[in-house]
Amino acid sequence: MSIATDTSPATGTTGSALRDRAFGNATGLACRECGHEIELGPHYACPECFGPLEVAYDFPEVTREQIEAGPRNIWRYKALLPVPDDIEQSPNMEPGYTRLLRADNLARELGLEKLWVKDDSTNPTNSFKDRVVACALSAATEFHSKVFACPSTGNLANAVAAAGARAGIKTVVFIPANLEKPKQVNSAVYTENLVAVNGNYDDVNRLASEIAGEEEGWAFVNVNVRPYYAEGSKTLGYEIAEQLGWRLPDQIVIPVASGSQLTKVHKAFQELIKLGLVEDKPYKVYGAQATGCSPVSVAYKAGIDAIRPVKPDTIAKSLAIGNPADGIYVLDICRETGGAVEDITDDQVREAIVLLARTEGIFTETAGGTTVGVLKKLVETGQLDTSLETVVINTGHGLKTLDAVSDLVGAAATIEPSYAAFTASGII
Repeated sequence: MSIATDTSPATGTTGSALRDRAFGNATGLACRECGHEIELGPHYACPECFGPLEVAYDFPEVTREQIEAGPRNIWRYKALLPVPDDIEQSPNMEPGYTRLLRADNLARELGLEKLWVKDDSTNPTNSFKDRVVACALSAATEFHSKVFACPSTGNLANAVAAAGARAGIKTVVFIPANLEKPKQVNSAVYTENLVAVNGNYDDVNRLASEIAGEEEGWAFVNVNVRPYYAEGSKTLGYEIAEQLGWRLPDQIVIPVASGSQLTKVHKAFQELIKLGLVEDKPYKVYGAQATGCSPVSVAYKAGIDAIRPVKPDTIAKSLAIGNPADGIYVLDICRETGGAVEDITDDQVREAIVLLARTEGIFTETAGGTTVGVLKKLVETGQLDTSLETVVINTGHGLKTLDAVSDLVGAAATIEPSYAAFTASGII
């Protein structure tokens, strides 16, 4: 069964040889625009039309039992990823198989009948980025890269630095200089090569692309090995379906930065259907953005296909990509499935962080606050069916963005150490 996914320029090693050694059931890279295929390699742009590449596969028969017998991390799905059969034996962070929590308290608060939170804050560096980095590292190892690098809004830098340290490869991570301090520390503790750039993420990304074109042996996870990196997001979709008892949810709300995560979760659902691992059924996909960086939401509401780049201005820095690479594909998926793309203000992001924490005991960062806040708005505006089973994705831990809610929460009272003072405080 041949199913396409992401791509990248030739290295002198043939695609068939690369496949035999390290890429499992992947057969090549296919252009998402014109369909042109090239051999596996560190390439990301189609040589014919310059469209984005994705990995193409020839999947064997895969059973639920085979997957369930695998390790409790993303490598249980290795047959569906561009990685070698012995991937779990290499030093890696073993991300994935995070909890899917029934969120009854939040559901009651919002007026939903059945709600789940896919909580990826429990990954090794406390965000979903550990998934994509694991796949990128596998490709970088096969390409004999000497430097493992990335431009990042924070979580990716954390994941790359940690994974590189575990694998024993030099890491260099580039971030906007105004990034939240906890995310800077979370990267610098793993690598001495944290580079702060005066500019926003799009400026950092342009610099990384320039370096990738000039320096040999550098694997930028979301630039020249992006097709392999992006495939890691599929594991979110696989896990959700498996944890629901091998079925798809009716509705899912996913944060949108570059848009890659949303497109790959949808791709995962489609692969599971084609492989006969889940029943084919309709489902709606919704994208979530912060108003201060919402180019996809703006295009969706305007009914247009073009994404107009914006200069980010939001506390949701992990979603602050003003020129999202997969934005047009997000529009296609949300429209085709009957979903939507919505955005909320920074104040609504903060309120949603507290709401999730006080209803379900999950402390999310600003990206998760954006997703939960958009879920709330979708309900209030009637864009989401409250009677259908819904999943919302939490991509990171709130300890990374403490400043976002530090002014909203705090001590209920400051009292003297006596019972009388306690009773007088009005706490009970």
